Amino acid sequence: MTTFDDILEEAGKFGRCQKRIFALLCMVSMPWAGVYVGIVFQGYTPDHWCRDAAVVERRQECGWSLAHTRRLTVPLVNSSGELQQSSCEQYDVDWNTTGLTCDTIEMNHGKTPTTTCKNGWEYDYEGRQSFVTEFDLVCSDGWLVDMYQATLNVGFLVGSIAIGYLADRFGRKMSFLMSNLLNGIAGILVAIAPNYISLLVFRTLYGFGVKGGWVAGYVLITELVGVEYRRTVGVIYQMFFSVGILLLPLLAYFITDWRWLQVVITMPYIVFLSYYWFIPESPRWLLSQNRKSKAVEITEAMAKENKMTLSKNIETLTDDNADSDSNTASFMDLIRTPKMRKHTIILSFNWFTSAVVYQGLIMRLGILGGNVYIDFLISGLVEFPAAFLILFTIERIGRRLPFATANIVAGASCFITAFIPDSMFWFKTVVACIGRLGITMAFEMVVFVNTELYPTFVRNFGVSVCSTLCDVGGIVAPFLLYRLAVIWLELPLIIFGSLAFLAGGLVLLLPETRGVPLPDTIDDIEYPDKMKEQMALKNQQLDNLLPQTNSISTNKDPASV
Repeated sequence: MTTFDDILEEAGKFGRCQKRIFALLCMVSMPWAGVYVGIVFQGYTPDHWCRDAAVVERRQECGWSLAHTRRLTVPLVNSSGELQQSSCEQYDVDWNTTGLTCDTIEMNHGKTPTTTCKNGWEYDYEGRQSFVTEFDLVCSDGWLVDMYQATLNVGFLVGSIAIGYLADRFGRKMSFLMSNLLNGIAGILVAIAPNYISLLVFRTLYGFGVKGGWVAGYVLITELVGVEYRRTVGVIYQMFFSVGILLLPLLAYFITDWRWLQVVITMPYIVFLSYYWFIPESPRWLLSQNRKSKAVEITEAMAKENKMTLSKNIETLTDDNADSDSNTASFMDLIRTPKMRKHTIILSFNWFTSAVVYQGLIMRLGILGGNVYIDFLISGLVEFPAAFLILFTIERIGRRLPFATANIVAGASCFITAFIPDSMFWFKTVVACIGRLGITMAFEMVVFVNTELYPTFVRNFGVSVCSTLCDVGGIVAPFLLYRLAVIWLELPLIIFGSLAFLAGGLVLLLPETRGVPLPDTIDDIEYPDKMKEQMALKNQQLDNLLPQTNSISTNKDPASV
């Protein structure tokens, strides 16, 4: 029996064809950064205060600055132990009957009553138009901004499962293209939404396609390359998310209207529809669906582009899942057998932990408190060392130990940061950045480790199911941070550290996958020794065949040529 891995030896494990497809698919990660964290610019909440028509008219007459107007007319409130100008209250007075003149420097309001804003708000946004300022999502309606991100995660949650299932049922390529079609339509609908309710509905649809399409692209490229290249393409594929983070502040700096920024973020998904003519279906998936002729056709085309020649072994290429009970993915395949069940539980918990700690440390660090554009550049740059550490360690050491270490380092950093006094600001920031580096490394590793621990026919579906816990973690993280911080400011870090330590310990229970061929059946997962014996026997047969071939070539009668 000839497997696809055997044929890749002849067709090229990472030749010109795979490099071209890989370069195209890496582009998919960049706009995802804009979708996932674009809320920082699109949902920017500027400094704001109650609007009063009489005060606005007086400011225009007198040429007052916004700061001077606010100081004169807005009450002070106690916020975290400090007196600050209110954003949500105003004096309940008729300004036309007061002594407010153009020469007024201070006002003595005494016991003047206050009330909530009655006529909307004024914003100090310096020309940047966000959906917050457009729909007045501040004060009592501020929680609606969280719904913008929550609906996206709901879309991620449902879409990753649905598109993951469709990718295993109807193919990686078709699911990838259909998700990008949905992304293009939903993204434009978000940009033209007439009100906030419709915006949330379109945002949910947007999330439905974005993550599932990204996972389908990831699985496709890892199934097209040889074993020794999987880790490289997996890490670099994710690293382009960080490239997207670096590009996003540049775009947001020049495109100050949130609707036009949304259009620019969406346009790449429309361009990705052209991939129909440039990327093939996964031969591994075709073989798992008993479509040998199409798999052979694509493999021959890959070999031709790689300028390689296939032997007659291609004729004996068989269904990689011939020994499996079913070639249709289902959730029961992930939990029916002991090792598959263990893998599913551990990987799901690691997805959850990575999302909670990753987002929690970002919110905990002070990098988002200054210039938002510089903060994003720093955020993206912190992630690049993680990718290089992965590339340097996992082929030399393996997957399991670096994966576990990354989680443990992140956990330790959380615990240490919690007990460093605020007076040691820079030291506290450095330790928190180390934690961010560790959890970024763990986040990137969980993706390709997940693909290596599931058989072909359920791989895409399995990754999608496990990664749904990432979306749950993304929803839980801000609640853990802000609710627990009311009790003790550093308590969230203790929770994050505990989760990361537990995740690191569980990773040590997973098998090592370095240099191991992608499993094709559940039996390959449950009985790995049997698969190793089959591989060893096959290699021995090849070794025995080579001397015979050389002997025939040496003893051939020249007269017969």
